[in-house]
Amino acid sequence: MSTDYQQARAALGARLRELRFTCPTGRLTGRQLAQRLGWQGSKVSKLENAKQTATPEDLQAWADATGRPEVYPELAARLAGFESHIRSWRRALASGFQPMYEGLTAEINRSSDIRVWEEAVVPGLMQTPEYARHVIRRYAELLGVTQSVEDAVRARTQRQEWLYQPGHKLRVLVWEAALRSLICPPSVLASQLDRLAGMIGMDTVELGVVPFAVPVKIVPANGFWLLGDRLVVAEDWHAELWLDDADNIALYQKVWKTLRESAVYGAEAHNIISSARRALNP
Repeated sequence: MSTDYQQARAALGARLRELRFTCPTGRLTGRQLAQRLGWQGSKVSKLENAKQTATPEDLQAWADATGRPEVYPELAARLAGFESHIRSWRRALASGFQPMYEGLTAEINRSSDIRVWEEAVVPGLMQTPEYARHVIRRYAELLGVTQSVEDAVRARTQRQEWLYQPGHKLRVLVWEAALRSLICPPSVLASQLDRLAGMIGMDTVELGVVPFAVPVKIVPANGFWLLGDRLVVAEDWHAELWLDDADNIALYQKVWKTLRESAVYGAEAHNIISSARRALNP
């Protein structure tokens, strides 16, 4: 999580504490405010000390309970200002996959050059529909989101039209683990590997594989996308981070270049894919 994000969340917490201290009816203790709101006392402390991110509903309730409902727009603007960089999966998926996919698709369509690192899964722009279905369903089950999985599969498949537009370039690095992870049945992974092998040589695709056996200069973890030189999209278990500041973009560019030093391409990459494919049919 970026330092800017932490600082912004801490500033919001300080503002909430100030409202509690300056309540028109007298200063409130954390316990008194929690009682007014019907919350656990620890929640007030977590919000004020940047240990938990407030929801818009939390901010509205806080403003009302401290007798300052007119400050809610200010609090909401603060929240929007830093939460634009981190999208909680649970919140983003509350209305299904469609809104989340539309946002990322729009950013992809604005880009002509995309660099991707994935350590354990085939990147979405290269997935077969059946492989995508299994990946999306696993995340949906983890997060308790069961609706619109098929809409997400269609959206991910339609997004791949980007690959066939002149002037576009997808530069992908995957760890060998991505070729062997059985997040789906072996037959589905076999078809996915066949597709990957077939994409080697496309003029819009550059596919590099980091083999298990080669030395690496950095831990091969934390998948991310670099959309040109303007945006990083990185995924974690709880959220998707959108980073557009120069320092973070430069850091992820350095990570990508470092991983690329360990990658193989062309016939060597094809051999590793073929080896993973054969392992599915001993």
